[in-house]
Amino acid sequence: MMEARVTLTEGMTFSARSASGHTLTLDAAPEVGGHENGPRPMELILLGLGGCTGMDVISILRKMRQDVTGYEVVLRAERAPEHPKVFTRIVVEHVVRGRNLSLDAVRRAVELSATRYCPASAMLNKVAQIEEGVRIIDEASGTEQAELAVTIG
Repeated sequence: MMEARVTLTEGMTFSARSASGHTLTLDAAPEVGGHENGPRPMELILLGLGGCTGMDVISILRKMRQDVTGYEVVLRAERAPEHPKVFTRIVVEHVVRGRNLSLDAVRRAVELSATRYCPASAMLNKVAQIEEGVRIIDEASGTEQAELAVTIG
């Protein structure tokens, strides 16, 4: 069982505390009374997906002995126009920098995260179409390889 606590501080601003003891401020959009004091809850869900898959992928690539020098997960999400305005489509782009990286290894790491290890991906995949893409930048040669997004699930 995991526990979290979200406490109203003022207006639409909340103080959120995780089970591990970390705190952050949440706020709503200005048009609904927020003051931009922190990220919005749906932004956190998207960030959670990025962190979840990112930790999986980098761990897998390290086990594969890939020489990764930088890694970024770029997420873009579309939402339903009507309430509850859930995510309907999420594109996850894995941008990996390194030396002599294998496209097959990066592709496999992303696939394992998306289909086996990342619980955030598994949950969101039940309501949204998730597409994964890979871009590899070779630090030694400056070349770039990219693979179009592939729908998972």
